[in-house]
Amino acid sequence: MSSLPPLLWLQAFEASARTLSFTAAGRELGVTQAAISQRIRLLEDRLGQKLFVRHPRSLSLTPAGQAWLPSILDGFARIGEGTQEVFGNATERTVTLRATPVMQQNWLAPRLMAFHRAHPALAVRLVSAIWADDFGPEGADIELRYGLGNWSGVEGICLGDESLLPVCSPSVASALREPADLAGHTLLHAAGFAVGWPTWLELAGVAGLDERGPALTCDNQVMTLALASQGGGIALTHRRLFENRADLVAPFALSVPSAERFWLVRPARRQSREESSLLWDWLIEGLSDDVR
Repeated sequence: MSSLPPLLWLQAFEASARTLSFTAAGRELGVTQAAISQRIRLLEDRLGQKLFVRHPRSLSLTPAGQAWLPSILDGFARIGEGTQEVFGNATERTVTLRATPVMQQNWLAPRLMAFHRAHPALAVRLVSAIWADDFGPEGADIELRYGLGNWSGVEGICLGDESLLPVCSPSVASALREPADLAGHTLLHAAGFAVGWPTWLELAGVAGLDERGPALTCDNQVMTLALASQGGGIALTHRRLFENRADLVAPFALSVPSAERFWLVRPARRQSREESSLLWDWLIEGLSDDVR
């Protein structure tokens, strides 16, 4: 133990590496940005290697920091799991569910309302995540992820095949008869997806049209769908997220399949609590209802 750096330094590194921000890490740990910066500097001096590259307005991990981070995350996760198994905690009836904002809003909300009516004593804590790096084993009992499903250390259930199609407000749709009519309209892009507008336009026979017109790029589909519903352009969205939207229409029937899908996942290493299993089973049961 004497060879390990102080726990406060390790906490500062874990929070800073996860958020890539000394300010956000300080806010999370209840200390100032300067305190986090000092702890990281002391930790780097102790280890004899730099852990972060300091950019003018951001941070990035050095190769040494990237290589060390999984061990630190795993160590804190194991400490948390062991503490909970032995001592329990005051929020044992709370289930933490992590998902992207668009899945919370369009897919999860009606299901959670029904779950809460059936199990009002069980509290569910929702945590938002946008990028792939936002997800991980720490802190969440259940996650709704998007990808190929090839994550290690988790049990995953696929929500079903996925495809993407253009959607917009009824007023904008009235001017669209064929894909070529998209010329001159604003195309709304959501970053971070393998399938996007270039793929759909190529399938529709109008490849390159996105390069000749106005565009807006957002880091999440909540914003692209909000803009589309207000007549701000045409969004490319997942069919699953469009099905329950009364404020949007699909001007074209053509959709492009995606190898990436939405998944319900939970850590495979630890035994799920009864409360977590209750919500997990509820959501899984609802999947069978979706395909009826």
